[in-house]
Amino acid sequence: MTADEFDRPDPVFSTDVPKATPEDAPQAQPAPDMARLESEVADLKDRLLRALAETENVRRRAEREREDTAKYAMSAFARDMLSVADNLGRALAAVPAEARGKDPAVDALIAGIELTDRELRAVFERHGIRRVDPMGERFDHNFHQAMMEVEDPTKPTGTVVQVMQTGYVIRDRLLRPAMVAVSKGGKAEVAHPSAANNDIGHTVDTKA
Repeated sequence: MTADEFDRPDPVFSTDVPKATPEDAPQAQPAPDMARLESEVADLKDRLLRALAETENVRRRAEREREDTAKYAMSAFARDMLSVADNLGRALAAVPAEARGKDPAVDALIAGIELTDRELRAVFERHGIRRVDPMGERFDHNFHQAMMEVEDPTKPTGTVVQVMQTGYVIRDRLLRPAMVAVSKGGKAEVAHPSAANNDIGHTVDTKA
């Protein structure tokens, strides 16, 4: 070792050098396609949600249609059977009261017609078919069809004073409106729900 090397001072290392921090590190930039992929994912999620909502709506509609089919599938058949009920009623109405009790054969025929009429009414009732016979009630366009007006100041205007043909409903749908005559010339009266209206909850569907 030479005299120069012996006299050279030892190097001094400073501890004040700033250290790199995570914030100083360059941030990783997303890949160029990342934004596009995120947009596509969001679009697919939106389409999926819409498809699920539409599927649920279709399911509900199909369920309602299935229920309606089960409830009203016999509407056309029931409507055709109304003429049978009408004819039985006409047959009974055509028998004069004095004809009863004079001829056993006539009495047996009348009893057979009455039995058939009662059985048909029972069948209708079991299947949710009910008569609309609104004599004396307030006219209700949901269930009645006005055929004429009758001048009658003793009754409130719009009262059913004659039933020309009874009507029928099946559950909450109208099969046939009652054909009626209504009064006019009397005092107006606050409308009261008819008996048929009370039976089906104040609503009627006329699509049957």
